Amino acid sequence: MREIDVREITSAVRKMCMDANYYLGDDVLSAIKKYEKTEESPLGKEILNQIIKNCGIAKDKQMPLCQDTGYSAVFAEVGQEVHFNGDFNEAINEGVRQGYKDGYLRKSVVEDPLRRKNTGDNTPAIITTKLVPGDKVTITILPKGGGSENMSRIKMLKPGDGEDGVKDFVVETVRIAGGNPCPPLIVGVGIGGLFDKVAHIAKHALLREVGSKHPDPYYAAMEEELLERINNTGVGPMGLGGRTTALAVHIEVHPCHIASLPAAVNTQCHSARHRETII
Repeated sequence: MREIDVREITSAVRKMCMDANYYLGDDVLSAIKKYEKTEESPLGKEILNQIIKNCGIAKDKQMPLCQDTGYSAVFAEVGQEVHFNGDFNEAINEGVRQGYKDGYLRKSVVEDPLRRKNTGDNTPAIITTKLVPGDKVTITILPKGGGSENMSRIKMLKPGDGEDGVKDFVVETVRIAGGNPCPPLIVGVGIGGLFDKVAHIAKHALLREVGSKHPDPYYAAMEEELLERINNTGVGPMGLGGRTTALAVHIEVHPCHIASLPAAVNTQCHSARHRETII
């Protein structure tokens, strides 16, 4: 059994909170640069150029990519041979607390959804923990902005709606969202499971590397088709027209009930920020 002091968890989360908000991943930035070269709309091309410049400024000055520094969604894979010397969840929250304070990041969490008093430190994080074999701990943090999260949707389709029903729902969601989620987007799609599970896997799909393909050729082809259809909507960068509405579509699937076909879309803005640490 491997012992891990939870102070290591706090330190790692603190750093990830700041790094995720300062540095856009190379995969996302490369995709934006690729689309900037092919964007047909002059205004859309200029917007993509400004996004690229903004990323450079954020990196050089260690400033947030966006004023909305997000609600901290934390995904933890914990080895079954690990024992924590302290409270694991509280260690994560302390890391968020320190990272948002020391990094001068906006605190965006209210303690009650209707009596909206800010918690003042961006906690509590949304923590999802999965037990896995081994003696390592993998922690991924995804600061999720409100603008893109608000445009996400879930629909309990009928099994008879099939593949076409799912694809139409995804494209409709992006079209309805327009410029609200700050495109170009990464579109996380969940298919299957139950009501809560499908929303979770749609968000988890956002963690995939931009440009990667689903391992199942059937779903890889669906991702390509959806990306093309979405980029033909004309929404464009920041919703002001053009062909670059999305950088990628990522699908995750899960077994489901014979009477159900749940589908969820979790939209992610161009500031697609996440960081991972293995302890």
